[in-house]
Amino acid sequence: MNEAQAPVDGALYAARQKIYPRDIKGRFQRLRVYAVFALLGLYYVLPWIRWGERQAVLFDLPARKFHIFGLTLWPQDFYFLTWLLIIAALALFFFTALAGRLFCGYACPQTVWTETFVWIERWVEGSRTQQMKLAKAPLSGEKILRKGTKYFLWFAFALWTGFTFVGYFTPINELAGKVVTFSTGPWETFWVLFYGGATYVNAGFMREQVCKYMCPYARFQSAMFDQDTLIITYDEKRGEPRGARKKGSDPRAAGLGDCVDCTVCVQVCPTGIDIRKGLQYECIACAACIDACDEVMEKVGYPKGLIRYDTQSGLEGRAKHVLRPRTIIYGSLIALLIAGFAYSITHRNVVAVDVIRDRNALFRELPGGLIENVYSVKILNKDAASHEFSITADGLPGLQVDYGTDAVEVGPGDVQSVAVRLRVPRGELKGGSDILFTIRTQDERALEATGKARFLAPTN
Repeated sequence: MNEAQAPVDGALYAARQKIYPRDIKGRFQRLRVYAVFALLGLYYVLPWIRWGERQAVLFDLPARKFHIFGLTLWPQDFYFLTWLLIIAALALFFFTALAGRLFCGYACPQTVWTETFVWIERWVEGSRTQQMKLAKAPLSGEKILRKGTKYFLWFAFALWTGFTFVGYFTPINELAGKVVTFSTGPWETFWVLFYGGATYVNAGFMREQVCKYMCPYARFQSAMFDQDTLIITYDEKRGEPRGARKKGSDPRAAGLGDCVDCTVCVQVCPTGIDIRKGLQYECIACAACIDACDEVMEKVGYPKGLIRYDTQSGLEGRAKHVLRPRTIIYGSLIALLIAGFAYSITHRNVVAVDVIRDRNALFRELPGGLIENVYSVKILNKDAASHEFSITADGLPGLQVDYGTDAVEVGPGDVQSVAVRLRVPRGELKGGSDILFTIRTQDERALEATGKARFLAPTN
């Protein structure tokens, strides 16, 4: 057998071994708990908050209205979403350049929901050791009861997650009534089950596999790191050589570093890596290993910080530069974009007009030498209050405007279509001309919008 035909030692894809992260307390884990409660609290509570006669946060797709408390956005405001996505992307670059995968460890939806599923698992099956023992135990009544309870709670929580997701698009009180009476529509049923099923599979079973193999961020994060990026790192100079020792003994006399090789840092890691091997793309910067190592160092009487947030420059004894051109540029751009976004959304024109000329007739010749064109003027009121509008038109001498009333009332968040007739003396016309329509409010708030259309007339 030649070299090309030699068998490969090891499989290309190793079978997944389930990770049972050990529970640990500490300052960073408290921050993660606060983040989970804050983010999931917002997610599950927001749809139930009322704003006047409607849901405070509701993305009404059939009506093409997106309500966010007192703000109503329309498809014409889609650029605001683009603006927000740009801010989010720059924020991700900023925090990654500043402190690595900070988003992954504290705010990523995969991390947040996985943490919740892990809490349920611990509550039902016990500690890490008890879970591993239960997994290896033969089938029994207790095992069926515990596993069944865990899966039932996971399933119920996932369904509630899917229900809440759909509640952002269908009024949640209405949706709850449909669920109780089993009368949800096909799309509502599909999205409740789909989103709930995705939560169940991703947070309950796949967990770290999503971070390691499905998330692209793990692959390109290193491109945003530099020598001054804060990362979770093991101080090899201080910790090596590692090994067990008696409490109170001098490790230097025994030729050892501060690492007691307890492997607690590995046991608490949700992705199952050993941080002592250096920075790895699987690390989600949850800082569980920092809290675990600090606890061990405190017990053996050594200084904390064997595993800590540090920069490559700091580890090599050079000065740290957390504020540097990259972070300053990112931070400045984010501040400018947020300021511009806030100004634009608070000063945006809340009325709009769309003018469509009647396609059934190019023009009409009326008695008295008048040429008439008919238009459909659609007035969009994006404000939270009702307004009365007048319609005027300019562009030709002697132009007459007729829309059958003195004012058009348009309710909050409504669109009103008005038939407008424009008449011009034939002697003032030579072919077609552009007409500028203007709508203005007739109440105390001065609002207006303009739209253009073409006035057609005989050429002779």
